[in-house]
Amino acid sequence: MPMSQIIYGSREGGQIVSHVVSIQTEVRDPVAIRAACGRLQLPAPAFEEVQLFSSRTTGWAVRLPDWKYPVVADVNTGRLSYDNYEGRWGEQRQLDRFLQGYAVEKATIEARRKGHSVFEQPLEDGSIKLTVNVGGAV
Repeated sequence: MPMSQIIYGSREGGQIVSHVVSIQTEVRDPVAIRAACGRLQLPAPAFEEVQLFSSRTTGWAVRLPDWKYPVVADVNTGRLSYDNYEGRWGEQRQLDRFLQGYAVEKATIEARRKGHSVFEQPLEDGSIKLTVNVGGAV
C-alpha cells in the first residue's frame, strides 16, 4: 500500500507543536474516491463489474487519463485492482496522483469530522502538504 505523510498541529504547553504522521493508504471510502476524482477532474467513479485484461472485478471504477482499463477499488479490503501492463497501458504517475488525491481528501474529511481545521499547500515537487490543526485553529 502507498504511504502518505500528514502534518498536524496541536497546542502543548501554550505552544503550537507540529507532528508528522505517515499513513498507509487504503482506498475504503467511496465519498473520498468521488472527491479525489473531482479534484483531478476525472469522470465520476461508478460501482460496477469491470473487465480488466484477463480478469473481472467489481468495485468503484476510476478512469485515469490514457489508461486502457480502469482502476477498481474494493472498499471492503482497501485494495486496488488494475492492469497497466507495467506502464504500457497507463502511466504509474496517474495512479500515484489519484492515490495522493484520495489520501488528502480522506484525511480532510476525517479531520473536519472531528472539528479540526485543514490547510493544504501544494509543494514544488508535486506533493501536497496537508496541515491539520487540532481544535480548529489555523
